[in-house]
Amino acid sequence: MDELVKLITAKTGISADQARQAIDVVADFLKQRLPAPIAAQVDVVLKGGMPDVSKGLGGLFGKQ
Repeated sequence: MDELVKLITAKTGISADQARQAIDVVADFLKQRLPAPIAAQVDVVLKGGMPDVSKGLGGLFGKQ
């Protein structure tokens, strides 16, 4: 998330704390609207990891 915070502060001029708050709002918004298997990966991406999309894709197409 630090990389995203730096990008937001550089492009908008807001403080790092404000950028973190904005990221939290957007992340919560996405998690509420994405299918559960994909929404579960939002935090992984924000922490700089690579999501395991193979877990979510099976559920999207009816397979578990």
